[in-house]
Amino acid sequence: MVINVAFKVRGIGLSSFFGAMLAISATAQIRVEDPKKTTERSVEGRVNSRIDQGINKGLDKVEEGIGNIFKKRPRTPNGGKNKQTTDGQDAQSEEQPEKDELKTSKQTPPSGAGGLAMKAYSKFDFVPGEKIVATEDFSQDAVGDFPAKWNTNASGEVVTMEGAKFLQFAKSGVYYPEFVKELPENFTMEFDMLASEDLSVNMSGLKVFFPEFKERKLTFDQNFNSSAQAGIDIHPTADGESSSSSVWVFDKNSEKVVENTNRLAWKSNVANRVSIWKQKTRLRIYVNETKIWDLPKAFDSSLKYSMLFATSIFEGTVYLANLRVAVGAPDTRSKLITEGKFSTTGILFDVNSDKIKPESYGVLKELGTVLKENATVKVRIIGHTDSDGEDAKNLDLSKRRAASVKNALQTEFGIEAARMETDGKGESQPVAPNTTAEGKANNRRVEFVKL
Repeated sequence: MVINVAFKVRGIGLSSFFGAMLAISATAQIRVEDPKKTTERSVEGRVNSRIDQGINKGLDKVEEGIGNIFKKRPRTPNGGKNKQTTDGQDAQSEEQPEKDELKTSKQTPPSGAGGLAMKAYSKFDFVPGEKIVATEDFSQDAVGDFPAKWNTNASGEVVTMEGAKFLQFAKSGVYYPEFVKELPENFTMEFDMLASEDLSVNMSGLKVFFPEFKERKLTFDQNFNSSAQAGIDIHPTADGESSSSSVWVFDKNSEKVVENTNRLAWKSNVANRVSIWKQKTRLRIYVNETKIWDLPKAFDSSLKYSMLFATSIFEGTVYLANLRVAVGAPDTRSKLITEGKFSTTGILFDVNSDKIKPESYGVLKELGTVLKENATVKVRIIGHTDSDGEDAKNLDLSKRRAASVKNALQTEFGIEAARMETDGKGESQPVAPNTTAEGKANNRRVEFVKL
C-alpha cells in the first residue's frame, strides 16, 4: 500500500489513520494538495485511479482531519422561505437555526454589546456608506465553479469553509465583479479575506486596485506601472507577526506619487475583515479593528475610478468572501438632529442573533457622540429585517436587535437608558424590494428617530 499525503496539519491524529489504511487490501495513491480546500468537493479528481469502498472510508478520515483545521461544525439543514444568505451579515431565512460562521476574532463576545471584542475596536472609526449597491456571497454559484458574475484572465473557484462560500483565487491573475462599475467619489468596500498557512513570504498576497474606470481590464498591469490608480497589497503570513501591507498611488500622468510598506495587523487561521473607505480624494484602509492606511491625496477628484483584484503568488492560496460595496458619505449628526431621522445598515449582527458584531463600533461611536453632544435629545431605536423567514420570528428578532443597540449605547458610550426607547418592525417597512441581495441588505437596518 503506497500512501502519499502531501499536506501539513497539526493535531489530526495521522497514526490512527495510517493503521486503518494499511489494513485495506488495495493500491492507491492519494494526494491532498491544499489543506484549506473545501471538503464538500467530490472525491473524483482527487484520486488517480478507481478505488473501492474501503479507500473511500480512508479518504473520509483524511477529509475529516482537514476540516478540523478550521474547526468545522456540523451543518444544520436550512429552513424557511429562502435557504441562501446574501451579504454574510445574516442568514436570510430568519427562522433557520444559526449557521456556521467564519470568526473574525479569536475572542467570543458575550451577547448584546459585544464585550471584550467590541472594546478591541475602540479606535475603529470606519462608517459604512449609506446605501448598499453591491453584495456578493457567491450563494448563486456552485462549489467548484468560477463565479458567474465575475470576470478573470486566470481561473479560480468557489469553495466552502466553515459554512461560508469563498472565492479561491488562482496564484496569478486579475479579477473583478462585473456588477461593480464606476464608483462614486464617496464609497465604502468591505470583504473577508483568508490566507493559507503556506502563503509565500516572498511573493504577494491579494492586491486591491482602484484604477480609472476606462482602464479597468483583464490586461491590467500588476506591476503597478499604469495610469491613474490607487492600490494596496495585503500580504499575510502564517505567524501574523511578519505580515505586511504596501500601498501605492499613480497620478494621471502615470507618475508614482505615493509608495510605502508597513506592518499588517493580521489574525492567523481566521477570516480577516478588510474595510476600505474613499471620501473624495482620501483613502482609508482597515484590517479588522486597525487602520493601516489614511492617505489624504490618493485620488484625483477629476477622474472616475473602479475596482479590481489581482494575485501574484509563488506558494499558497488566498480567499475572498462577503464583498459589500456602499455609497454615500454618512452624516449622522445632520440626519438625526436636523432631519429627525437616521437609518443605517452599518450595525451588523451575528446570524439569527441580537449580538452586535464588533466592526459596528464606528457607527455606534458616531451615534453615541451625537447623543452626548445633544444631551436633551431622546430617540426611538427601531429594528428592521428583510422578508425571508417567518413574519413573527422576523418581528421578534428586530425588537431584540433594537434592544441590543440600546444596551450598547448605554454600556459602551454612557447614554442614559431613559433617553432611548426601542421597537421592531420586522419585515413590514421595506425601503427596497426584497427580490435582490442588495435590496435585502438595505432592508436589514436600524433606524433612529428623534422624539
